[in-house]
Amino acid sequence: MESQDTKFNYKIISTALVAVIIAILIAFYYSYAQSKNNLKYLEDQKELLVKDVTLMKVEVDRLSGLNEINDIELQTSRTRVQQLLDSVGRLNFSIVKLKESQKALRKLELRFDSLKVKNNFLRYNNSLLADKYEKTRREIQELRGKTTSLEQAEALVRQKNKELSKELKVKSYLQMGENSAEGSGFRLRAGRPIQTNKASTIEKLRGCVTVLGNPNERGNIKVIYLQFLSPDMKVIEDNANTVSVGGNTYSKRVELVYLGKKIEVCDAITVPEGSLEEGIYTLNIFEDERLLSSTEFQLK
Repeated sequence: MESQDTKFNYKIISTALVAVIIAILIAFYYSYAQSKNNLKYLEDQKELLVKDVTLMKVEVDRLSGLNEINDIELQTSRTRVQQLLDSVGRLNFSIVKLKESQKALRKLELRFDSLKVKNNFLRYNNSLLADKYEKTRREIQELRGKTTSLEQAEALVRQKNKELSKELKVKSYLQMGENSAEGSGFRLRAGRPIQTNKASTIEKLRGCVTVLGNPNERGNIKVIYLQFLSPDMKVIEDNANTVSVGGNTYSKRVELVYLGKKIEVCDAITVPEGSLEEGIYTLNIFEDERLLSSTEFQLK
């Protein structure tokens, strides 16, 4: 009887021991499978993180090569990215460290986006500055061209002034007798001129002047200009015609052959009858642009 109880107890103990061993094996297998799953998850996350960080590093290096963002911030970003790569490469982090790395990566992405915005802003400003520079350069070229033209024109004017001054210095002008200029009015009767000072009947104004002798002159053709001025100092026209020389306006041009002897020169202009008013009239005698003699006469 005791032998049977002993065998029964032995079977119970053996059964319990086998159950314990099976439970231990099941627990070990479950733990091993869970660890393997965690390790695989970590390896997958590592590959994704390495890929993201590598792309970030490549993009930062590209921007650094273009020299379009701040070098200090790029160097800081590059250093942090390299630290993350080194940390991920050692695979010595846990789930908590993985989350920290992902959080750091998000911060780097935000900073990178900020750098891209700054870079785009700088490129836009550079474009505006380039346009302004080109516009300014064209304006400077135009100003230089205008300055060159002005300098050339000024040089030409100076040269002409020198030539004119030289000509005036060597030119010999006619000498007029003192108070020899005389102005008068005439009306016509049967084609004959009759001198008068009644303004309303005058049809011609005559100017006379005495040219003094000059033994140095031998048969030169001289040109003088008669300028009749009305009481309001307007040039009186000859048959509605005037002569303009060097910016001055004259009533009539008179040519004479000057032999160096004293002569009296007279000439007249024609005006419409009744066109003159009462007042003091002026007769000026010019040679070229030089006033040689002047007188006044009154019409009533």
